[in-house]
Amino acid sequence: MTDYIVRATAAGGQIRGFASTTREVVEYAREAHNTSPVATAALGRLLTAAGMMGVMMKGDKDLLTIKIQGDGPIGGLTVTADARGDVKGYVFNPGVMLPPNAKGKLDVGGALGVGVLSVIQDVGLKEPYVGQTILVTGEIAEDLTYYYATSQQTPSSVGLGVLMNKDNTVRQAGGFILQMMPGAEESVISRLETKLGEISSVTSMLEEGLTPEGILERLLGEFDLEIMDRIPTRFVCNCTKDRVEKAIISIGKKDIQEMIDDGKPIEVNCHFCNKNYTFTVDELKELLAKAR
Repeated sequence: MTDYIVRATAAGGQIRGFASTTREVVEYAREAHNTSPVATAALGRLLTAAGMMGVMMKGDKDLLTIKIQGDGPIGGLTVTADARGDVKGYVFNPGVMLPPNAKGKLDVGGALGVGVLSVIQDVGLKEPYVGQTILVTGEIAEDLTYYYATSQQTPSSVGLGVLMNKDNTVRQAGGFILQMMPGAEESVISRLETKLGEISSVTSMLEEGLTPEGILERLLGEFDLEIMDRIPTRFVCNCTKDRVEKAIISIGKKDIQEMIDDGKPIEVNCHFCNKNYTFTVDELKELLAKAR
């Protein structure tokens, strides 16, 4: 598997860690949505995080959605992930262009601006669990670290990165999430904080040739790291023409009749994978017969 997530534990269960490499996932998203470099970086970071957060869920049918809405030119992002490592997502304004930030990096924080991060977990209960925090920096990793501290009361460290080639294809993408478990010793927390202060960026570690296992080894090697499992992560959209048909039927006879009266085929676009589905007038008449 090229793109995958590693799940691990360390310090006798006091730390749990996840790391991933997601270059193919992010490149697929870039091609599907024709994203600008800064939009690719924003979407890539969030897809990477969602993959790792998704595999934290227990049930096969559990679904995670992360939404970011900001007042910056990108508008916002939506991604979803399941417990199997499958992810999908889109950017509200995929063509946004911005100059580099003060550090010479892609200005994801400037593209998102001031806003809100929402994490929605649908785990089969009557109502999904929704956690919300403000965007602290808009750089996504810091915002998710803040989300875990405030909404989940779980001390965490999130690192995410997307590195672009000169031709605007994706060169590297990946990330890590480290979490302290309840009852973790102060000495372990302090040593880990020191270790995190010593590391370079996620993309520089990937450029060195580090695998997800290698990233966790660098972060947690001195804490008796134990790799638990490896999970493939892919960009997968479950849209089909059949599902789109059901969506059209659900809008009701009146609206479908208006489409038929226009006398032209309609095209329906899937936000998540940007695939278009065309329905002829005859097909619309068939759907009208099924509508209420």
